Amino acid sequence: MIVFILLETSNIIILYFKPDSKLGNGVAVFNGWEESKKDKDMHEFVKYLVYWVAGTKLIFIVLLLVILFTGSSLTKILSVVALILSIGSFYWKLYPIIRGLDKKGKITPYGYSKKLSLMIAGFMIMFSLAMIIYLI
Repeated sequence: MIVFILLETSNIIILYFKPDSKLGNGVAVFNGWEESKKDKDMHEFVKYLVYWVAGTKLIFIVLLLVILFTGSSLTKILSVVALILSIGSFYWKLYPIIRGLDKKGKITPYGYSKKLSLMIAGFMIMFSLAMIIYLI
């Protein structure tokens, strides 16, 4: 869970302070980020959404830290279940969109959607295995 928290914290920092980055899931992997800059109002809207995502991630990470340091064993186990389910929600709405954009050449580098999908699946597997090992 600590590795996840550190990675997500780096994503939050990138989204707030370096959104033009292609590192750490920065939004510059979406070609639409640069295209949005051509329309000031659209770019303000896109920046709002980026900061909204960063704020949501920040809330999520702070709650995880509170649970990690003060939660009971049951609360920690249920938090891992919640993590797995919430991370898995990526495949419901977000993955079909990013995969479609990737196929249309709207993501740089090409194939990023597959890399992101594998990373997210890796976290889900890692959390699942950690929970199973903890329960055994």
